[in-house]
Amino acid sequence: MTISKIERVIAFIQQEISNKKLIAGTRLMSVRQLAQHLNYSVSTVVEAYARLVAEGLIEARTGSGYYVSTKMQVIHNIEKPVQYEREVDPLWISRQSLEAKSDVIKAGCGWLPVEWMPELSLRRALKQVAKAEASLLVDYPIPHGHLGLRQWIARKNKKYDLELSVSQILMTDSATQAIDLLFRKLLKAGDVILVDDPCYFNFLALSQVHDLQVISIPFTEHGPSVQHFQQALLYQPKIYLTNSGIHNPTGATLSIAHAYQIAKLAEQANLIIIEDDIFAEFEQIPAPRYSSLMGFERVIQIGSFSKTVTAAIRCGYIISHEKFIDECIDLKIATNFSGGHLNAEIIYQALLDSSYKKHLDNLHKKLLKTMQFTIQSLAKLGIEPVIIPKAGIFLWCQLPKQMNASVLSKLCLKQGVILAPGNSFSQSPDAGQFMRFNVAQCGYKKVFDVLESAMEEMKNIQ
Repeated sequence: MTISKIERVIAFIQQEISNKKLIAGTRLMSVRQLAQHLNYSVSTVVEAYARLVAEGLIEARTGSGYYVSTKMQVIHNIEKPVQYEREVDPLWISRQSLEAKSDVIKAGCGWLPVEWMPELSLRRALKQVAKAEASLLVDYPIPHGHLGLRQWIARKNKKYDLELSVSQILMTDSATQAIDLLFRKLLKAGDVILVDDPCYFNFLALSQVHDLQVISIPFTEHGPSVQHFQQALLYQPKIYLTNSGIHNPTGATLSIAHAYQIAKLAEQANLIIIEDDIFAEFEQIPAPRYSSLMGFERVIQIGSFSKTVTAAIRCGYIISHEKFIDECIDLKIATNFSGGHLNAEIIYQALLDSSYKKHLDNLHKKLLKTMQFTIQSLAKLGIEPVIIPKAGIFLWCQLPKQMNASVLSKLCLKQGVILAPGNSFSQSPDAGQFMRFNVAQCGYKKVFDVLESAMEEMKNIQ
């Protein structure tokens, strides 16, 4: 990464302080002296000194110049050790993946490697946004959120035969915030909801936060078990929360026959379906959507851009009928007041960039290749996929007998590989026999070497 002249000046002063050449109370060279010494402009040094003052490293004394701060606060950055023995719960994978050092391989996480993301599109977007009018940079947005991005979302949904008005779309700060907002709006403590088994672990974590009763519906290669779904309706659930398109963690896709049967049952039971469409851009052939079959009176769709654009710039959305969206706006204002309009503009400009389409095309090709590589590499260890996904990043696999996913994950973590044990995605007794792999993060020989070593260690322990 290119370092600016301002950053070089800052680094120079920091190094002088670190080497004790400049100690507390020492007067620094004047702006002009340092500019001449480094052969930089005066304005560059002025900006560098201003930033160092803001950081508390130096202080300005009126009429006297700049001095190394005499009140410099030393903030000790003490890293917490990795909690290898932390109990495997719905948030285990997230905590381990988010807190991991850069040399740790995140074979179980839910996102793409940094080098797979559209850096060029994002850098162009940032430049474009930097030139925007002041109101975009400093003012509150309209309650519905970014108009251009809502128009883009409406156009995207036409491939599912959905005709949307922009007033049916509410921008949020993430898909997770969207679910939390919907839970606040639709549910109260003790209410019954349906989720898939297995399901995205944060569905379970958010259900615990809101004190909800969860009934898990076995998820098959073609969708949720119709028989179990029908039986669960006897408990009068308020919502069914699921992934549309590509399922997390199994990688399965909903069949039209399953979608029709579930939609019919949900309609008869007056059940609301929330479909999380976060993996839509990984699809090459669109799977059925409940919203296409039932419309947005009984279906709410949510999504975000973290999987194929950027996870660093948070932005999500909710799609429903206009009256419900209007009610959600009131709740959003009451709990969060506004949203990340600047984030939405950056995402919007990245999506419009000509290189984004090429990014998606390359992504699909890479994923097909790494999917085959991961399946073949795991097969050598006796680990078999339950389903061969048509697209996406996930493989849901069954471990050899006597192998426990939680124990195996903790052993691999000690060797620098983060896995995703089945216990995080399912409450069923046999969840410990399963593991989710992110094929995009499994392109390293070390993943399978560490797995093999840990599996041998488990055999010896037994």
